Amino acid sequence: MSSNTCLALDLGGTKLLIGEVEESGRILKQKRYDTGYLTQAEEIERIQECLDDYIRTVGFAGERPDRMGMGLIGQIDHSRGIWVMIDDRRRAPTPVTGLFQEKYGMRCQIDNDVKSAALAQKRFGGAKDTDHFIYLNIGTGIGAGFFENGRLIRGWQNDSGEIGHLTVDFHSDTVCFCGRRGCVEAISSGSGISSRFFAKIGEYPESALRSYAEGKTIPAHAVFEAAKQGDPLAGLLTQDAADGAAALILDLVRVSNPEKIILGGGVISNPDFYRMVCDRLDFFCMKSVTKGVELSQLDPQYTGLLGAAAVGFED
Repeated sequence: MSSNTCLALDLGGTKLLIGEVEESGRILKQKRYDTGYLTQAEEIERIQECLDDYIRTVGFAGERPDRMGMGLIGQIDHSRGIWVMIDDRRRAPTPVTGLFQEKYGMRCQIDNDVKSAALAQKRFGGAKDTDHFIYLNIGTGIGAGFFENGRLIRGWQNDSGEIGHLTVDFHSDTVCFCGRRGCVEAISSGSGISSRFFAKIGEYPESALRSYAEGKTIPAHAVFEAAKQGDPLAGLLTQDAADGAAALILDLVRVSNPEKIILGGGVISNPDFYRMVCDRLDFFCMKSVTKGVELSQLDPQYTGLLGAAAVGFED
């Protein structure tokens, strides 16, 4: 066995990425697998199927790693190694670390996917020299990881950072799946932008995006591109999303007083949208963020995998 690498597993909403990562953050091998909308029991079975395939078909760069790290969607009891739930509809607390340690003979640690990504920023990314920072992920959903004095703030149930349900528009006509109006995730995330598009497309029959109305989703980048071309519906969705994301950042700064904010996720990584959000950040509020706001330096395709490795390397 080797302690120089970690077997990392990054589980998202529709895919599982497995790879072997060095302590420096260099990814030696990796393979992607499709998952889907599954129960927790089905997800665990699928993870084991994929991991067995990975070991059989990809193998290890050298000796078998002695540690494994997982970044999982949903709520995690990090200290006890229990996957509490994916969401309120898929809840079945499961002792994941015990199961995987027994089957694969590797020390196993698990954490929430966004917290894992925050740990990756501290270990491998733009926060190596920063002890007080926020990692804010704006992608399909919205979540955050907060570092204070070099330590990740977890909360007593390890459920801190679920900031997608902070209200940024009290007069919004958008109802979040949690039941509240004006949640930032319902306005500024990829899923929120898509849901608002389908709710409003009937009011904009001349929109260049009307071809998407026959589908189930619309990618945020298509909305942003149409907004650049002057499409009124795309412009509304993009402006509202930027307003919501900026309001969220300003609120988080007031709450936690970070030195730096690192932004990641597919939605905020769009250059035009990123600039729109930054243009809305009030100077007087942001002047305390002495190391500024920046996009993640880590490849967005592999941030989750590096996060899982960072979990596995934690002592």
